[in-house]
Amino acid sequence: MKAFLMYRDRDIDRKERYGPYEEALMQDLELGTLFDAMGLGDSLLSEVAKTALLCGLSDPVTILYRQDILRDCLSNPSVVRDIYAIAVESIEKEKNIHWSFLSDYPDAILRRAIEALEMFVGMLKILRSTVDDHAGKFQSEGFTTLFETLRKELDDNYFGTIGDHLRQLKFRGGVLISAGLGKGNKGNNYVLRKPQERDANWIARIFDWSTPIYTFRLHPRDESGARALSELRDRGIDLVANALAQSTDHILSFFRLLRTELGFYIGCLNLYGKLDLKGYAVSFPEPVGPGDRAFTSIGLYDPCLALTVAQKIVSNDVNADGKDLMIITGANQGGKSTFLRSLGVSQLMMQCGMFVPAVSFRANVCEGMFTHYKREEDSTMKSGKFDEELCRMSDIVDNLRSNSLLLFSESFAATNELEGSEIASQIVRALLEKRVKVLFVTHLYEFARRMNDERMETATFLRAERRPDGTRTFRVVKGEPLETSYGKDLYNRIFVGAVSSEIA
Repeated sequence: MKAFLMYRDRDIDRKERYGPYEEALMQDLELGTLFDAMGLGDSLLSEVAKTALLCGLSDPVTILYRQDILRDCLSNPSVVRDIYAIAVESIEKEKNIHWSFLSDYPDAILRRAIEALEMFVGMLKILRSTVDDHAGKFQSEGFTTLFETLRKELDDNYFGTIGDHLRQLKFRGGVLISAGLGKGNKGNNYVLRKPQERDANWIARIFDWSTPIYTFRLHPRDESGARALSELRDRGIDLVANALAQSTDHILSFFRLLRTELGFYIGCLNLYGKLDLKGYAVSFPEPVGPGDRAFTSIGLYDPCLALTVAQKIVSNDVNADGKDLMIITGANQGGKSTFLRSLGVSQLMMQCGMFVPAVSFRANVCEGMFTHYKREEDSTMKSGKFDEELCRMSDIVDNLRSNSLLLFSESFAATNELEGSEIASQIVRALLEKRVKVLFVTHLYEFARRMNDERMETATFLRAERRPDGTRTFRVVKGEPLETSYGKDLYNRIFVGAVSSEIA
């Protein structure tokens, strides 16, 4: 059986990732905070969340498929958690079934498989009962298909049949094996036979004229004979022991898959609970095909910041439909980096089928996301800061594809204004020619001015808002780049304000 809760036609692949850019994404977008909130201390849930976000979808249809499943989860959280708990309990119980030092022998394999299968049958009955009680509450294609499969596969006939097989495989009446003689009178063609049903009529058994059965008994001290019979028994039950062990593994793999795929939605429920408790809104985004250029949002905020600070954070509205390039400038400590992070995190959340931290959100899906943020000085002194930036940029370019998304934050500021602006301008123009979507936070006025002067229809310029008195609103609004970042405001607040307080 398959769960099909992440894809319509295949299982989730936990090996898919962004490769060497995974760590950069996690560091630059502070995704660890998000994964911790989704996991709530459960390392498996955190890992599943990490896998889902870092191998985002580029197919809007599959994104909507997951959104419908998540809506069902938000409407029926207790039922979903109960099903997840059944999967977790089944896996844990299987781990606790005893393995002996004779585990490689067919008889030991058979005994453990029977014990495990009996336990699994009990858990499957609980799962089937849960489905019967609550299936009508779910509307999504994913859950409907899963529940119909469980009802079909786990019917009363299935449980009755498997129960009969398990009773027979305990061989309470002994093992019936047929064999032939091979070369040198060695046994071959060992076949396990189904025991004949005994006639319940004792009179019929007395007058039974069938072929007589010959028996022999071993002496209690005949260790060699007992060992020979044990070997014969193992040969006879070897195939059925392996077949039963494979059946057990099949059911175990189903529970593991169910735990993994439901784990993603449990993580979403955990995150939703934390954001809701803090009073933040979420919504299901509208994904657009990768070939289009769409980005419109109302009430967008950074969920990682929202989870870590006590006070209410500021949200932003954005309308950048039809834009390939977004350049964000403005006052120091005005919220530019937070705004960029909110864009990146929301894009990842949308592309894995989650809700997003906004009142509304519409964007095109991307064929990959990359970040190029400023880094601290290389402590090994193998290269300068600017060299390191260029090397990282070269690696990213080698892996970019059309319709990728690239987020820059204070890039190429490790050199002088003129040189940094020239390099940034040439790189951005080349990226736009290759249909790469670019979001750029910068203090390089010359670079921002050049791009603004070109008056490209596919570019939009935003600026961190600053009031006349120097107050930062932490909102990002449309505006052309200014020559100053108002560093004087920070100087006055930190130094002049401190001196005034000391004098007072």
